[in-house]
Amino acid sequence: MTALQSLPFSLQTILLLAASNVFMTMAWYGHLKNLATSPWYFAALASWGIALAEYLLQVPANRIGFREAGFSVGQLKIMQEVITLAVFVPFAVFYLKEPFKLDYLWAALCMVGAVYFIFRNA
Repeated sequence: MTALQSLPFSLQTILLLAASNVFMTMAWYGHLKNLATSPWYFAALASWGIALAEYLLQVPANRIGFREAGFSVGQLKIMQEVITLAVFVPFAVFYLKEPFKLDYLWAALCMVGAVYFIFRNA
């Protein structure tokens, strides 16, 4: 049994979704820095390769979350979006050197509302 398997199913889901999001963010946006001078089709092929790692984590995360942790599909989707923002903002600021904007905070507050509404009857 791995360390991940010894954790509660809900935490397994969150950790796998977070890890998948790191790969997704790199696949979607990393080429803007790393492959800026390469042809778009080269960046697309590289992104597809990175995205494979994302799917190898996301699919089990969603299965564990749905089958074992009892999350609904809507809850999984909102969780994914919150995690996406939590991964994207530091990536944009620290890796891509984008300036931090208050819009990130307002978006996060909107996500808190989405989490409330999707989980309120759970």
